[in-house]
Amino acid sequence: MNEPYCDPEDGTCEPAGIEASESKKQSQSDLKLIYVGDPMCSWCYGMAPELKKLKAKYDDIPFQTVVGGLRPGGGDPWDDQMKDFLAHHWKQVEERSGQKFGYKLFDREEFNYDTEPSCRAVVTARKWLKDADLDFFEAIQVKFYKDSEDPTSEEFYKSICEEFNIPYNEFLQEFHSDEMKELTNAEFQLNRSWGISGYPTVVLQKEEKLYAIARGYSVLENMEPLIEQIRTLEISELK
Repeated sequence: MNEPYCDPEDGTCEPAGIEASESKKQSQSDLKLIYVGDPMCSWCYGMAPELKKLKAKYDDIPFQTVVGGLRPGGGDPWDDQMKDFLAHHWKQVEERSGQKFGYKLFDREEFNYDTEPSCRAVVTARKWLKDADLDFFEAIQVKFYKDSEDPTSEEFYKSICEEFNIPYNEFLQEFHSDEMKELTNAEFQLNRSWGISGYPTVVLQKEEKLYAIARGYSVLENMEPLIEQIRTLEISELK
């Protein structure tokens, strides 16, 4: 596993290394906004209000969430060095974005910063929510970053399922299934096959081409002109 790294300058968190498989691009006759992020990526949490604005502004364009896989499996030592790194980084995100963080997580003697379960929860929730998975994604962020709860525990998702009227026992059955684990890993591989090297990332798909809208933390005012440029093909393709 590579060392965790988040860049305060461009507002990105780098994902852990996963070998990218060959993936066919999805064919689209028109436009699609694609957000690639991880519920346990702090810059993604910082950008959450701007993503909601983006989705509302362009409600005529289909919006897709692809889970990133920031630190699948975790395994980083939960020591003072890790806690100091996270606390310092979270304060940077808080200052830039205005999003509020809770810091009680650092009172825990043990914690595995494994982001796979939270990503898998988003993938699982789509069975009930479909196009509303971004709201479920954000609910995980709030409960983790603001309330300092543990997303690697299945109990973490009970109140969120209740909030979204998802039957909790059915959710757990799907959540622990091999199918959901495979679908989640497939999204990790997919975004890496696109060449995405940090989260959050927003791209606009036009037919079979992907165009970068945001590489790292951004605001709606900066993303809007790029979307308009892409309509007239005045910007370089992502891949």
